[in-house]
Amino acid sequence: MRYTYLGDSLTAEHLKGLQCDPVRRPDGRCIVSVRFASALIVDEAGNRHVVKRRRLRLNNKRSG
Repeated sequence: MRYTYLGDSLTAEHLKGLQCDPVRRPDGRCIVSVRFASALIVDEAGNRHVVKRRRLRLNNKRSG
């Protein structure tokens, strides 16, 4: 599952529109914080970022 990080007015420009994947635990679930409404993601270069979950959008699924 690929996501696009939309960002907001406080987001660094290089992170807006970032294509990313969620970082997953060994059981396959995404690493998220309900309390802080954040998620741990990894970009195409392998860098990890903590971002606001509400600013992540699931990319359209392609049917094939």
